[in-house]
This record gives sequence, structure tokens and C-alpha cells, in this order.
Amino acid sequence: MTTFRTKIWTAIFAILMAAGAWGVFQRFYNGLGGATNLSDQFPWGLWIGFDVLCGVGLAAGGFTLVAAVHIFNIESFKPMLRPTVLTAFLGYTLVTVALLLDIGRPWYIWHPMVMWNHHSVMFEVAWCVTLYTTVLALEFSPVVFEKLGWEAPLKAIHAISVPLMIAGVLLSILHQSSLGTVYRIMPEKLHPLWYSPILPLLFFISAVTVGLAMTIFESWHSSKAFGRALEFPLLQGMARLLAVLLSFYTVLRFGDLIQRGSLHFMLEGSIESWLFLLETLLLLLPALLLFQSRFNRSPAALYGCAVLAILGFVTNRLNVSITGIERTSGTHYIPRWTEIAVTLAIIAFGFAVFRLAVKKLPIFAEA
Repeated sequence: MTTFRTKIWTAIFAILMAAGAWGVFQRFYNGLGGATNLSDQFPWGLWIGFDVLCGVGLAAGGFTLVAAVHIFNIESFKPMLRPTVLTAFLGYTLVTVALLLDIGRPWYIWHPMVMWNHHSVMFEVAWCVTLYTTVLALEFSPVVFEKLGWEAPLKAIHAISVPLMIAGVLLSILHQSSLGTVYRIMPEKLHPLWYSPILPLLFFISAVTVGLAMTIFESWHSSKAFGRALEFPLLQGMARLLAVLLSFYTVLRFGDLIQRGSLHFMLEGSIESWLFLLETLLLLLPALLLFQSRFNRSPAALYGCAVLAILGFVTNRLNVSITGIERTSGTHYIPRWTEIAVTLAIIAFGFAVFRLAVKKLPIFAEA
């Protein structure tokens, strides 16, 4: 049964990678217009909305756990730190790959490093993402050095570990919120259900929240895939914090809608209102369930609530980047199959690299 299941997943992986490779070929051979349904009226689609906005947020577990262990000194979370940092490093690396596909001239991606524009939000995001990806590589490097037996570079990394961790947390706070600032500067384009002066704050809180959900998600699948014991008491603590943050985010979100007089858009019966309600349900339901002790005592329930929170986060980011802008753009955007194929291939590649890294490196050595 295991061999048959492995063959099935291997075949699915091969199909996804082949379809993604064809999509990448189409993008570079025919350009963005030939490989996507993007246009001058709607220039940012799935590769920005999901691959970048969702990708950066879903990798937020890295700075959340680093802050918990090394800044707030919650040592009990330490066994989860290495796999979470690995997930974050892979996430940011794959976000960079997605950007190379989405920008018109990817060979100019280095320009923000030398051509500074202090008034541009994208300039700040580019610098923070670049620096934080470097920090994640350094934070993950001790795992590689341990495997190779390199004592000197291992000692050097340990010597700078504290400022490195602090720098990583600060950089994450800056660019997680700045992604919201990108959409805050377009009040005339973004739908009132998602536009808000506190959008940077909402982006940051939701990133921390989904970071916890992703840690639960990753721990569950790691225990199943690699035959490890589930760190259930730790996940219970994360789940309680996840419920609090989801509730706080929802209250803050609706308080902002009421303060701006935009709550009535939720009931207008449009596609925007229905997707807003879906997003709200996906984020509020796990919070309500996790406050009940019988759900908090069940590993399957914790995993299900984490999945709901992740889906709610993804729905929110896609609503901000796609749904909330369609009406004012005067066009309707549906991703071409090549866009979806490339996105699925990037996700599948990330899972495959994570599995390979766990098999070859001491990722769970501290458990």
C-alpha cells in the first residue's frame, strides 16, 4: 500500500512539474501576455496575489517561532524551530522564483539594490525580503554545518546568532506590514471591504496568525510523513494563541469597517460581499472551535482548524490583490491554466525539497 501510494504521489509530482515547466517556457518564450491573462488594466494576478502575498505570509512562522524562542525565551517551542525556519527559507526562496516569473524583465531584479528610491514602498519591501532571505539562510546554515562537521563556521554563526535573530524579526515586521502599505496607497482602486488605513497592521497580525497555523500544519504532516511523535502539548499552546489572535483580528477588522462606515457593503449581494463573508467564516470558525476544550484536546481538530485558518488567510490575500481591484479595473481576471500550473509546480517543488532536507539533514535533531 505504501509503495503504491508513493508511486501515485510521484506521478502527480511529475505531472505538476512538467506542466509548470511548460508554463515557465511559455512565459519566457511568449512573454507575460502569451502565458497569462494579465493586461495593462490588470497587471498583477495569481503570481503576485498567491505566490508573493500568500507566500511571504505563509512563511511567517519563521520569525514568529524565532521571536518566541530567542527573544521571549519560550524554550518549549525549540524542537519546532528548525523545521519552521526551513519552511520559511523555502517559502522566501520560492517567492523570489515567482517574482522572477512575474516581473517583465527579470534580469533587472537586482536594480533596487543599487538604484534607491526612498519614497517607494516596493523599494523597502525588496530590500527587506532580500535581507531577510539572507538572514534565513544564515539561521538555517548551522543544520548544514552540523551535517558536514564544519566546526569553525558553526561557531561563527553561533557567535552572531542573537543579533541575527533580532535582525530577522525586525525585517519581517517591516516587510509583512509593508505589503499592506502597497495596497493602502490605492484607496480609489481597492474595494471598501478591504481598503483600510490600518491595512499594514492587519497584514502584520494576519501574518503572525497564519505563521502559527502553518507551524501546526507542518508539524502534523511531518509526524505523519516521517513517523515522528506529534508535539501535541506544544501545538495545544499554539492553538490557544491562534484562537486569541484570530478573534483579535476579526474584532479589529469589523471595528475598522464600522468606523469607516463600510459595513453595509458586506450585505450588498455582490461577488465581493460573498467572498468577504467566506473569508470571515474561514477565519472566525477555527477561533470559535479552538475556544472549546473538546476541540483543543483533539490532534485532528487542531489540524483542521489550522487548515481553515490558512485557507482564510489565502482567501483574504487573494481578495485584496484580485477581488478587491477587479471592479475598478474595468476588467475580469481569471488565471490562465499556465499560471495555475506554475503556481502548483512551485508548491510541489517546495514540498519535495522540504522532504529531501528532512531526510538528509538533522532537522529534527533538537526534538
